[in-house]
Amino acid sequence: MRVLITGVTGFVGSHLADYVVARGDCELFGTYRWRSRMDNVEHLRSRITLVECDLKDGGAVRRMLAGVRPDRIFHLAAQSYVPTSWMSPGETISANVTCQLNLFEAIRESGLAARVHIAGSSEEYGLVRKDELPIREENPLRPLSPYAVSKVAQDYLAYQYWMSHRVHTVRTRGFNHTGPRRGDVFVTSSFARQIAEAEKGLREPAILVGNLEAIRDFTDVRDMVRAYWLALDRGEPGEVYNVCSGRGYTIRNVLDILRGLAQTKVDVLPDPSRLRPSDVEVLVGDCTRFQRLCGWHPTIPLEVSLKDLLDYWRQRV
Repeated sequence: MRVLITGVTGFVGSHLADYVVARGDCELFGTYRWRSRMDNVEHLRSRITLVECDLKDGGAVRRMLAGVRPDRIFHLAAQSYVPTSWMSPGETISANVTCQLNLFEAIRESGLAARVHIAGSSEEYGLVRKDELPIREENPLRPLSPYAVSKVAQDYLAYQYWMSHRVHTVRTRGFNHTGPRRGDVFVTSSFARQIAEAEKGLREPAILVGNLEAIRDFTDVRDMVRAYWLALDRGEPGEVYNVCSGRGYTIRNVLDILRGLAQTKVDVLPDPSRLRPSDVEVLVGDCTRFQRLCGWHPTIPLEVSLKDLLDYWRQRV
């Protein structure tokens, strides 16, 4: 089986590559851009065929697919950081939608019979009322950031290409996921890096924080990529599935766990620059539909995910 991962050098892409390589039954390809950092996949360089491709270039995408001819495509390449979308809303929406549109058009024009996974986000749900918790797939989408709007567009574009052109798409709405290699702009990784730096005396023993009262549903990235594989293996084309733990933690809970793992005492300092113009208060999901279909359950506790993330930063700072 020939498998293509767009954005293979990223956080989730590299963990999915680990999973596919460990299976031992696939030929793995991954796209990257000339400026992509290779740290996350350096240990896999001999096991992946890396293909340089800017997905915003439709011609490049057509040439890439003609060369790879994948059986399965996991589309992970995206601008995925919510605060960046506030600073560059047009670029976020344009890049995320255009890249996927180019991919779909290349598949449609070539007649490629590939299964395509689209990695959506719980941010699509946005404003969620208390009587709507835990969130099911049928819940209205009320996005509260440009990033979330871009993911809604990707989500519905995948549905439309299945309905209109029978491009075999399966969508997931992944809730928050973390673990080693998480970029330090994301909250769990930001906390972990600051602790690792404080332990080595590289910064004052204090953690800068934003909104600590937001509630999020965390899954380990290694469980998440296993779910992505199952979604394409057993999911119905045109369908959408929540992937989550079903358990909510405040960001303060997460911070407390990491502070408990720290080898030095660290204080907490509010940083107004880390607050969003409009934040999503609660994102806790119901993935009963996916669990019944695939038998998937998360296996790695949040405490283990956070310890592995902190150890990752201890090795890097």
